[in-house]
Amino acid sequence: MHLLASQIAEATGGTLHGPDVGVDSAGIDSRTIGAGQLFVPIVAARDGHDFIASAVRAGASVYLTDRAPDPAVAATAVQVADTGLALADLGRAARSRVGDRVVGVTGSVGKTSTKDLLAGVLATTYRTAASEKSFNNELGLPLTLLGAPDGTEAVVLEMGARGVGHIELLCDIATPDVGIITRVEAVHLEMFGTLDDVATAKGELVESLPADGIAVLNADHAVVRDMRSRTSARVLTYGTADDADIRATDIVLDDQLRAGFTLHSPWGSTPISLQARGEHQVPNALAAAAAGCGLGVPLDELAGGLRNAALSGLRMEMSTTSAGVVVINDAYNANPTSMSAAFNSLARLDARRRFAVVGTMAELGADGAAAHRDIARQAVEQGITVIAVDELAYGATDVLHVPDVASAVDALGELGDGDAVLVKGSRVAALERVAQALAD
Repeated sequence: MHLLASQIAEATGGTLHGPDVGVDSAGIDSRTIGAGQLFVPIVAARDGHDFIASAVRAGASVYLTDRAPDPAVAATAVQVADTGLALADLGRAARSRVGDRVVGVTGSVGKTSTKDLLAGVLATTYRTAASEKSFNNELGLPLTLLGAPDGTEAVVLEMGARGVGHIELLCDIATPDVGIITRVEAVHLEMFGTLDDVATAKGELVESLPADGIAVLNADHAVVRDMRSRTSARVLTYGTADDADIRATDIVLDDQLRAGFTLHSPWGSTPISLQARGEHQVPNALAAAAAGCGLGVPLDELAGGLRNAALSGLRMEMSTTSAGVVVINDAYNANPTSMSAAFNSLARLDARRRFAVVGTMAELGADGAAAHRDIARQAVEQGITVIAVDELAYGATDVLHVPDVASAVDALGELGDGDAVLVKGSRVAALERVAQALAD
């Protein structure tokens, strides 16, 4: 989104120093900044102001600063009181230049995939922008809005939370017209405290919607379904329940674990085929379909958008090695719900032997140890050999514990045609390294 430095100063209440040049997007990482961008130095564990000069050398034409500009830095500066708050203000300014199709997506699981699927749906009909990767916090969300090209007609924003009040803050910046809530699960409890706190936080999205907005709620998940009482917006429900507004029947998986089903809606019915793998992607596709239908996407276009949508990386990526080993790389993140879904997908794969290389499921709170044991028990009951990397909480029964990635690869032994390996853990475990080693 093109902004002049003077407009940046006006939106942030800042002071302009230098020529009134323009920018087309913004960034907070000097290592990835590009020509014509605004650099926003964030003060956190490291002070972003230390990297202003390198960002300018990389091409930033304007930068924010909460201190006197350095005359040795040859770029326009906008001096503000707080760079983080200024970034939020810029997000609000960018939002004011987008139309009435801003969608917020939140939930304990499935929000990134739902965001990706919905972006594919809306792009069939509107000029669409969406959060990159998991740009879902008070920094990533305004960056997404600022990165939306001029003329954008729809924006899909992933919204994460570390506690009660965070979604409310994001909604204050984004003022969404449509809100999707996927599921509420006992994840990130180290930050939230209780499951009720998670539900309170996620429901802030539908509370923020205008009366002429749309709340898209999971009919198969009672905690989410009951959030209809927390919004004045029109409600569309989705799921497999008979009374869901957008419903799936005849769900099947092909030999590549890609889901297909029949979609039923007030706008008609149509067959759906996904590139996304796993039956757990069906509700995500239904959520995207509900929002798409509510925003006027024709059913035939919607089906094509779902079919062609590309998911963010490290989510059920399937490949086959030269030795014929099927590797499922689902290493982006892990919690009991997503881990169970991944095991179910692996169990349905036609394979001679099935292995799961798993890492920690982080931020589960006091019940974390029990959750690890329960999920390991499920895998074993499904005939899956579990190799746990640097996480003893999975328990000793029928689980092989290894200290690191190299040991996990060694423990898999000689693999060949008919073997399948799932790799999954929380982001901190970085278990995609196992999949990379198997591919080499």
